[in-house]
Amino acid sequence: MTNVACTQSISGSAVRSAPGIDDDSRSPVDVDTVLLAQARMRAITGGGDDLTVIPSMDGKQPVDIDVLADTAPPPCRWYYVETETFGPDVEEFHKTTYQHPPKGALISQGAAGYRDAETARRAFDGLTGRVDLCGATPSGSAFVGDWTASADSLQTRTGGCGRDYRVKSAVMVEVTFCGYPSTVPDIVLSNMVANVPG
Repeated sequence: MTNVACTQSISGSAVRSAPGIDDDSRSPVDVDTVLLAQARMRAITGGGDDLTVIPSMDGKQPVDIDVLADTAPPPCRWYYVETETFGPDVEEFHKTTYQHPPKGALISQGAAGYRDAETARRAFDGLTGRVDLCGATPSGSAFVGDWTASADSLQTRTGGCGRDYRVKSAVMVEVTFCGYPSTVPDIVLSNMVANVPG
């Protein structure tokens, strides 16, 4: 009995795939360990099985939406440009957005890891400065609304939506939301910060 196999030769050179943002990370924190599991997010939001991840909005790279950024006043461009929101020194990144269709609500959790606490602090302070500049424009109320900042936290509120940021150690965490009471992002953020060592 003769065994016959099919073979095919393909010419060319092997090429490594493009590196991910965290392939050579110098961050002491793995940001994947900071994000909450889907079951935890479902429990906190009360969404149960109706709270699902939006497949196109679960990524490990900051996303810039230039089409929208181009419509914003220059001091508010960062609102649509995550590479500005989190700064140029991100070593690791992960952001996941969930939808709750019956409630018409959205919530996301994100974390950026930096090489050290000083770099994370610089990114956070830069973001606070951007929020301040945006808030001073005539369009500021649409982008940042009522906002408050402390040494380690930043919060914006526009109608039923908002963004919360916190810096701890070498990590900056973000929760964005629409359609939830402010207690929900507060709990998500507190749980995420508790996952950051240090």
